[in-house]
Amino acid sequence: MPNGKPAGVRCIQLDDANRCRIFGHPDRPAVCASLQPSVDMCGDDQTHALQYLHQLERLTAGAA
Repeated sequence: MPNGKPAGVRCIQLDDANRCRIFGHPDRPAVCASLQPSVDMCGDDQTHALQYLHQLERLTAGAA
């Protein structure tokens, strides 16, 4: 997404299994590469991880 990804908008680089199509590619945004998995972020399942990411988006919506 050339101008960044707005909060609440699904990343266009995610495939149907929610895997990043450009993981490890130089075009991958720095913000994505800087996310480090942790128990707090990932929890025990995908539902927890997605809730965590939605919370990050809510907290950063409008921040630029």
